[in-house]
Amino acid sequence: MLVAAAVCPCPPLLVPEVAAGAAPELDAARAACADALGVLAAARPDRLVVLGPAEEGGHYPQGARGSFRDFGVGLAVRLGPGGEPGPELPASLAVAAWLLARTGWTDVPVEGVAVAADLPAGQCARLGAETTGRNDRTALLVMGDGSASRTLKAPGYLDDRAAPFDAEAARALGTADLAALAALDTGLARALQASGRAPWQVLAAAAEGAGLDGTLLYDEAPYGVGYFVATWS
Repeated sequence: MLVAAAVCPCPPLLVPEVAAGAAPELDAARAACADALGVLAAARPDRLVVLGPAEEGGHYPQGARGSFRDFGVGLAVRLGPGGEPGPELPASLAVAAWLLARTGWTDVPVEGVAVAADLPAGQCARLGAETTGRNDRTALLVMGDGSASRTLKAPGYLDDRAAPFDAEAARALGTADLAALAALDTGLARALQASGRAPWQVLAAAAEGAGLDGTLLYDEAPYGVGYFVATWS
């Protein structure tokens, strides 16, 4: 059963070594993520599952390794303690691993699930049900960004549909509105480069029947990309 969830953005720029001189610009987002992880720890789960968007889906065991070499930084991370050589974490899960290490998350077993960015809503629902279908107390850390089209200089350029999409996503995440998250338009999310759509829909399905309330901790669009931090507990 799902006992708590945290939603965080996943830009590698959250990692100060990657952001370099621009690191202070995301200090508020980092602080909100730390607060969100505190809510997960307070729920005392039996295990933590980290969800993050990637080109392809896949499962990553505790101790799986990642790095930020592709972003010009020789920084390695690991998803919890232990680990053996294996597939490298995708960027979203590497950012999650960095957040967990930063907050000292070591007491609860952790595993990673990469969610294919184009996974249809129905398959997201099935994955969500599978993720929390066990009898143990499960917490989710859900990584993903909103639209990348909020400004002219955004990665996806300016799109007038981006702000309304992000506003609805932020509202749904902040109120734990499962139906609204499940109804997010897959095609529109793809057009707006909103990487969080699929992981959020997995979360919505995982939370069915859990009776969790949502709180929105952060809602900004630095660099023209929608970044949200929310907690469900």
